[in-house]
Amino acid sequence: MLRVAREVAGSRTPILGVNIGGLGFLTAIPSSNLSQALKRIWDSQFKFESRVLIQATAHCSGVPVDQTALNDIVIGRGVASRLVELDVSVDGDPLTRYRCDGLIVSSPTGSTAYSLAAGGAVVFPTAEVLALTPICPHTLSNRSLILPLNASISVKIINPKPATILSADGQVVSELAAGDQITIRRSRRAVRLMHLEGSSFCETLRCKLHWRGATL
Repeated sequence: MLRVAREVAGSRTPILGVNIGGLGFLTAIPSSNLSQALKRIWDSQFKFESRVLIQATAHCSGVPVDQTALNDIVIGRGVASRLVELDVSVDGDPLTRYRCDGLIVSSPTGSTAYSLAAGGAVVFPTAEVLALTPICPHTLSNRSLILPLNASISVKIINPKPATILSADGQVVSELAAGDQITIRRSRRAVRLMHLEGSSFCETLRCKLHWRGATL
């Protein structure tokens, strides 16, 4: 579904997510209920929701990179179990130098993906924010940070080794070298998701995360 979202980004083609796996926050309809859901769709019992994408631009070892993601952009260590060092600025203002396993920049939609597993906040997918979440930071005061959706995040690679990887929605894009700089911001493109009428993000949280009220 993440691949399809990137392929149709910027068009008005809607996407209907059907869950055939595990948690699946993006896939709102269980495969067991597909026939009933399709009947409701034929009866126009659905609504559209626009979801923003995020974009990463960089020159990785001199090669230009331009990638979009629906969930997240991740800058992380490769196979070596060693910390990476990343200098991060927000809108040109220095933020901090992270020593960590990696850094996740997630869209509102992606807050319930890798960022959530790394200790980030759950964000309503319609909220106009980005989440910056370090992965296993060496400094205990480093916490997930919520930024305005129009913020520009700059990440500079400090360490020559171990290898640092840039990925978009879990797909490896490039290996980064010391001195490479990545800029992550909101993309001008968006995608349209289809939901059945009566569904809500609160209901999704109750059901997917087994919060109180999931069986009411």
